[in-house]
Amino acid sequence: MKRCSSPDHPHCTAWVMPGEQACAHGHGQPALASPTAADALGSSFDMLQSVRARRDAPDAIRPNTAPAARPEMRPHLHISGFDPRAAGGRQAIKLELRGMPDDTPAELTLLLQSALLPQGGGRQTFTRSLRGGWRPLVVEFSSRGREHGQYRVDVELHARDEQHSGSARTWVATMVLLVPRADASLAEIHQTYLAARKNVRIHADDASIARLHGLDAAGPLDIAIDARNASIAQLQFGARQGKIDMALPTIAWDEDLIEIDLPATRPAHPCPASRACLVYAEPDAGMQRHLRLFALDEWVVGRMEAGPNGSLLEAEADVLLCHYGEHGPEHDGLTRRISGRHAVIRQGRQGFEIEDVSRYGVLLDGVWPGKHSPVALRVGMRIELTASIKGVAALVVTALLPHAVVLHRIDAGGAAECIMLVAPDTAPSANPGAALPRAAVLPQLFHRDGGFWHRDPATGADTPLGPTAALERLAGFHGRVRFTASPYPDYRAARGADRRAALQLSGA
Repeated sequence: MKRCSSPDHPHCTAWVMPGEQACAHGHGQPALASPTAADALGSSFDMLQSVRARRDAPDAIRPNTAPAARPEMRPHLHISGFDPRAAGGRQAIKLELRGMPDDTPAELTLLLQSALLPQGGGRQTFTRSLRGGWRPLVVEFSSRGREHGQYRVDVELHARDEQHSGSARTWVATMVLLVPRADASLAEIHQTYLAARKNVRIHADDASIARLHGLDAAGPLDIAIDARNASIAQLQFGARQGKIDMALPTIAWDEDLIEIDLPATRPAHPCPASRACLVYAEPDAGMQRHLRLFALDEWVVGRMEAGPNGSLLEAEADVLLCHYGEHGPEHDGLTRRISGRHAVIRQGRQGFEIEDVSRYGVLLDGVWPGKHSPVALRVGMRIELTASIKGVAALVVTALLPHAVVLHRIDAGGAAECIMLVAPDTAPSANPGAALPRAAVLPQLFHRDGGFWHRDPATGADTPLGPTAALERLAGFHGRVRFTASPYPDYRAARGADRRAALQLSGA
């Protein structure tokens, strides 16, 4: 006999009788390449002896056979550490990502929505480790004060390539978490899960103990117990009548990820970019104005690190700010009061929101909202960096569109800089609204097919933006305007010598 080897049911532990084409649960078994030859070997002991004899034979010819193809794994989430009777209702479950395609980007965005989560949802990021695997995530929630019953957790997993939006992919799954009655026993709680999942694995690792003392479930139930690293696993079934107690440390299970957004075949953008800039030249004023464009899932605002000779060093943020003095930008002094990652702007369930993640704080309309407390943006909101020292950098929300938010600097650098944060692969609304004073004077810009586009509000025609595009002919552009794929064309990229010189100046 052998265990079930159905590729569609990897967790089945039922035995398959010799000659049978299905296990006890009806799972079809993969067909052998030569069933008659397999039957001729007899028992598994005879088969093993025959293989060893051929291996040890001096004249054995070992053909260079290709390694067997690895079975395709299904994308799924492994949820572990769930204990419905955790003290105080506080829970922490671990999510492990398994079976993802090899061409998946190294960073995935996980969106969770449930009544058990704070503020009804959460956002985390899966990242690949150096060995190629996915680092697990821990999700915390609380069931205190909740009515007993089953609560669903909707999961969305987004994979997006910033350079090629056609490769964007989305997976979804739904988990169900049980909030038991206050007087529920462990047997009743675990029986609820065991009745829904006929294939059960009990795993003990790292000196832990797994016990299953009794079970009274309707229908067949397969149980696999594994113990490693000085662990103890016990399996005892008794025929006694009456109440049966079960004690399992935690509950773990798998949830399949269903892909709902397959890669779309779209024409390539002539200038693919997720970060860009529109440079307005004003010869009469002797200066240039910059409209910096960012099309990301979330935008990190932080400190601009400038090296010698006007070079721009690598930074931790996307939107880079520095303090403006009387004679222009000052990359030392008060600029050091801006953290490398000072604030994060993202699209929440109620629209665009900002979150303070800095060391020195953020003032929103003169009030510090607290660290890691997202606040919804609104037109006219004043954003000041920092809360400890005023006058370092200040912005105001001048336009709030369904697909974008526009920020203008209102400090000494306001005349030369404007920032437009655009949601990737999102077209502008047909009616942006009359309550946006700056939206009418700005061109309608959006992101699609990996690059930025302009939409004519009169004709609805879309024009891709690129270095060769005649921008002065498009609606909303005035004077000489040029497009560049760099968000900061007024700074050049730092070379190795610039980085070493900056480190020496900073004393690193």
